[in-house]
Order: sequence, then C-alpha cells, then structure tokens
Amino acid sequence: MQLLKDTILKEGLVLSDQVLKVDSFLNHQIQPHLMLEIGKAFSRRFEGEAVTKILTLESSGIAPSVMAGLVMNVPVVFARKQKSLTLKDDLWTEQVYSFTKQTSNEVAVSKRFLAPSDRVLIIDDFLAHGEAALGMARIVELAGAAVAGIGIVIEKSFQQGAEKIKQQGYRVESLARVASLENGQVRFIETESQEGVSC
Repeated sequence: MQLLKDTILKEGLVLSDQVLKVDSFLNHQIQPHLMLEIGKAFSRRFEGEAVTKILTLESSGIAPSVMAGLVMNVPVVFARKQKSLTLKDDLWTEQVYSFTKQTSNEVAVSKRFLAPSDRVLIIDDFLAHGEAALGMARIVELAGAAVAGIGIVIEKSFQQGAEKIKQQGYRVESLARVASLENGQVRFIETESQEGVSC
C-alpha cells in the first residue's frame, strides 16, 4: 500500500534495527484519512472471505479495525488487556506477549461477542513475532468461530512472525512489509500489489 509506505518513510522513526516508531499516525496520534484508506485496503484484500466480525487488540489496532469495519459493514471487537468491573465473567482469555513492550498480558473477549457462526478477520498494527495475532486466533477458535484471515498494517518481515502464522495455516495480508531497519533506514520488501497501482 503505497500511501502507507510513503507515510512510514516520511514520519516513521527508526529507533533501532528492531524498532520502528509510528506514533505520529498509527499508535498515539491517529491520521483518520490514512486509517480509512487502510480500512479500504483490508476490505479489498479479504473480499470474498464472508467476514462477519473483526477482532483486534487494544489499543493500537482499534483505529484501522474500525475503519475496516466501516467499509466492510461488520462489527469490531477489541480484546481487552485490562479487566474491569463490567468485564470479569464469561470471558475467552489468552496470554499474549508483546515484543515492543517486553511484557505478557492476559487479554480477554466477552463470550457475548464471538459466536460459532462468526468468520473473524483479525487485524493488528504490527507483526513482529506473531504472538498477538496467534493469541487472538486462539480466542476465535476457543469460541468455535473461524479465522477468516489476519490483516497486518506493518509487518517486520525480518522477524519470524509471518512465517509462524502461515505455518499454523492462517492467511496473512500485510499492507507494508519492512525488510530491514538497519542503519536507521526503512527498507520495504517490494512485491507486486494485489490491489493495483493506486494502493
């Protein structure tokens, strides 16, 4: 997705050869126009998958997921990292490790919002080692629902997450695939777009 790549090159900050900071447009400050285009891109990529619901993880996955839900006309559910007085019973839960934060969280989804009849598109902001996406996939399967696919805004292709997810039999679609962050430069894997030159 060219608009996303251009934004990463313009506004992304390479903090190390492992960490890309995109808080000016994705996971702190949000650029709504870009998020809408991301939502449209996910809708095109998963057209024909009969998606009935989108599942993401709070909080950085919410903006692109809501826009995808708007375009696809399906509800969006986000897995919670913090339990509350109103979210404590009848939950699907999984332990998810965050590479960026170097912490493990129990994430939870109310059983009310996932049904065996659902075909769920999982969306996440980053894919590094695949722990968050696989954790959400396990929640979908605990609910007896089907994983329609996994959509990633930015994939760090030099880490093993995408391969790990594909080995589990899931379809992965990443809008920007980063080949390297070495020497403070973002390099993308250049592949022929599935969506045409405008994406």
